[in-house]
Amino acid sequence: MENIKWVANNLPKTENKEMEIMSLENVDKARLFHESFPQYETTPLVRLDNLAAHLGLGSLFIKDESYRFGLNAFKVLGGSYAMACYIADKVGRDVAELTYDVLTSEKLRQEFGQAVFFTATDGNHGRGVAWAANKLGQKSVVYMPKGSTQTRLDNILKENAKVEITEMNYDECVRRAAKEAGETKNGVVVQDTAWEGYEDIPAHIMQGYGTMASEAAEQLKVAGISRPTHIFVQAGVGSFAGAVQGYFANLFPDDCPTTVVVEANAADCIYQSAAAGDGSPRAVYGDMQTIMAGLNCGEPNTISWEILKNNTAFFVSCPDWVSARGMRILGAPMRGDTQVVSGESGAVSAGLIEALMSNPEHAELKNALGLDSNSKILMFSTEGDTDPEQYKKIVWDGTY
Repeated sequence: MENIKWVANNLPKTENKEMEIMSLENVDKARLFHESFPQYETTPLVRLDNLAAHLGLGSLFIKDESYRFGLNAFKVLGGSYAMACYIADKVGRDVAELTYDVLTSEKLRQEFGQAVFFTATDGNHGRGVAWAANKLGQKSVVYMPKGSTQTRLDNILKENAKVEITEMNYDECVRRAAKEAGETKNGVVVQDTAWEGYEDIPAHIMQGYGTMASEAAEQLKVAGISRPTHIFVQAGVGSFAGAVQGYFANLFPDDCPTTVVVEANAADCIYQSAAAGDGSPRAVYGDMQTIMAGLNCGEPNTISWEILKNNTAFFVSCPDWVSARGMRILGAPMRGDTQVVSGESGAVSAGLIEALMSNPEHAELKNALGLDSNSKILMFSTEGDTDPEQYKKIVWDGTY
């Protein structure tokens, strides 16, 4: 069985200038935008008291994004907001003016015209971009890496998108989407990773993800938790992790919760960047085979990396069995706890926390994190069973 790898953050600190992207004001603006959607509902924050007691923790909360807009994943939050910000810029208006009703109106369509939104995805982000484009009367083109499932492709096709499973890995799909967007009239690439010269849309995507973090902070207060002691957040390119880290570091500027970034070990570019120790991002190459398809990304988002290296406490690289165990724990909860149907990319933090608290092999990391009966943990299940057949194989049949 492959081991869990980890490293504490001993990276040289910089000016932390990207934190402004995730300011409370910017996140509030994105959340107001999402609240204008008729499909908007705050997703559940599930309290797992019996699991927490069993593991020797104070409290354990998981944000269940399988309920987001009926799309079974959180990704639509980022893509929809970034697309709205792009349209607002093109028509010379503030995005605050472009509520859902305005965005989907014939009047705005005539004012803005027709764009083609390109993106690369394992499934969830592309489905979100395609869904938003469809609702706004725009076109979308989606490229998926080899190994992507037919179920995820079919879900994107339902949104009138042009979609293709390629023979490339995720990062190569990103480059193809960017290239074709540049060669297409009114083509726009909507990607949650940043590179030199491409920062605005990824920043808006991160702000869109902030809606989830903002909801969670409010829900914790209602549950009597003014501040979590620990936050576990998974990373692919790091946009979601940077969004959550940035929001909570801004919310608690003098006492940020201990934040742990969790990755799939086949695609652990953030962990590798942290382990290198010099502050520069590192890429992971190849096919990067992992069941955590949403985390199967080899090149860090440069904006997020700037936030993570200045604020995150620990970086952890996990084998597939960790995620699979998390799926089973959440899917078959302890008596009295609420079930959470969490997919491969959503359950890895739950699997990691259970391993740390139950297996003496991981005592060093558990102690370094300071996990004990006083710990109040927040984690995020970013997707439900987006690949139902794979979900059954893991949860019912015990694969991995």
